[in-house]
Amino acid sequence: MAIEAAAGGQSAFDQLVQEARPKRTVAQNLKRFARRKPAGAVSAVVLILLALIALFAPMIATHDPIRDQVAAERLEAPSSSHFMGTDNLGRDVFSRVVYGARISLQVGFLAIGLGTVVGMVIGVLSGYLGGKLDLVVQRVVDVLMGFPFIILAMLLVVALGASLLNVGLALSVAIVPRVVRLSRSSTLSVKEEVYVLAAVTIGVSLLRMVLRHILPNTLGPVFVLATGALGGVIVAEAGLAFLGLGIPPPSPSWGGMLNIGARGYMEAAPWMVIFPGIALSAVVFTFALLGDALRDVLDPRLRRGDS
Repeated sequence: MAIEAAAGGQSAFDQLVQEARPKRTVAQNLKRFARRKPAGAVSAVVLILLALIALFAPMIATHDPIRDQVAAERLEAPSSSHFMGTDNLGRDVFSRVVYGARISLQVGFLAIGLGTVVGMVIGVLSGYLGGKLDLVVQRVVDVLMGFPFIILAMLLVVALGASLLNVGLALSVAIVPRVVRLSRSSTLSVKEEVYVLAAVTIGVSLLRMVLRHILPNTLGPVFVLATGALGGVIVAEAGLAFLGLGIPPPSPSWGGMLNIGARGYMEAAPWMVIFPGIALSAVVFTFALLGDALRDVLDPRLRRGDS
C-alpha cells in the first residue's frame, strides 16, 4: 500500500513538474531542432526549396519541357540559352529537370501517403485486436517483405498500365508491409499501458481508443519511416522509368531522362544523364539526412539525454 502511495505521489509530482515547464513555441522548437540537428535542418530547407520549385515549375522553367524543338538545337551543349543543354529532341534539359521534380514528388507523396495510411490502419488493428486477424496479417506481411518489391511493382504497372497514378499505387505496395510491422509493434507496447487498460475498463469504444490513445503514440516512428522511405520510392520510380515502365513520355520524369540519355547519348551528350542524375541523387540524400535527424529527435530512446 505504501509503495502504491509513493508511486502515486511520484507520478503526481512528475505531472506537476511537466506542467510547470514553459511550453515552447513553434519557432523555438524549430530553432532547437536546427541547433541540435544542423544537417537535418539544412535538408529540410533543401526539400522546401524543392517543393517550391515543383510548385512553381511553369514560372521557373525557361522552355517548354515537352514540345520538340528545331533540329538545329538538338544535343546542344550547356550554354547561356540552355543552362543544362538540350536532349535528342532539342528539349531544354533544365526545364525538364525542373518539371521532373514535380513528377517525382507527386509519385513519392502518393505512394508514401497511401502506403502509410493503409499500413497504419492494418497494423494498429492487427496489434490491438490480435488473435487470428493478427496471425493472418503477419503471414501476408512476411510474404510481401520476402518478395522483391520492385518486381511486384513492375507486375502491377504492367497490369494496371503506366501512368502517374498507377505507378504511385504500385510503389505504395512496398510501403504497406513495413508500416504494418512498425505500427503493430508500437501498438503492442502501447496497449499494455495503464491509461489504455483503464480506458478499456470504462468501456471506451474501439474507434475512440484507436484515435485517442493508440494512433498518437504510433505516429512518430511511422513518420520517421515514411520520411526515410520517400527517397527510396523516388529512386524506385526512376528505376521503373529507366526500364520503360514509369511515367510514359513525353512527361519529363528523371528516370525516363536517364533511360534515354544512358542508352544512346552517354558520349555525345553526357549532360542528358549528369543533370537528372545529380537531381535524383541530391533528393534521395536529402531525404535520408532528414529521416535520420527526425529519428534521433522523435525516438524517446535517443532523445532522453537531449531533453
